[in-house]
Amino acid sequence: MFVARHLDLQFIVRRAVEHLGFELVDLEVSGRSGLLRVFIDRPQGFSPPAPLQASAIALDDCVLVSNHLTRVLEVELVDYGRLEVSSPGLDRPLKARGDFERFSGARATVTLRLPLNGRKRFSGTLMGLDGQAVVLVVDGSPVQLPLMDIDKARLVPDI
Repeated sequence: MFVARHLDLQFIVRRAVEHLGFELVDLEVSGRSGLLRVFIDRPQGFSPPAPLQASAIALDDCVLVSNHLTRVLEVELVDYGRLEVSSPGLDRPLKARGDFERFSGARATVTLRLPLNGRKRFSGTLMGLDGQAVVLVVDGSPVQLPLMDIDKARLVPDI
């Protein structure tokens, strides 16, 4: 259904989102329904203008990005059924290498593709990177999880 391959689509969407001053967190494509989901966030180091208190993604931000992407995707001849733009939520996925540094000190869950010491799922405090491994403090002990073996990683919201 899509004219553009996924990598091309990711490049097109990333460029359009960054042009508006946002960060592309994730892109999901559902081939059967033609659904294109785009998750955006504020870039690292963003500080809102004086009257704004939070740097969270607002509905107006999603509308702005959605309207812009609609035009960009039309120009790029990307065929899709429906476009959804939203914030990544409080349980934000950690996708890029820099995410593990940016959210150092936050609680996270990490799921590995293959077990490490008999476990695939780890929950703890993110301590950043050590070379090619994510360091997560689990039950008071640091654990190094190889970046290349990570299947999924998400922040755990403080509730």
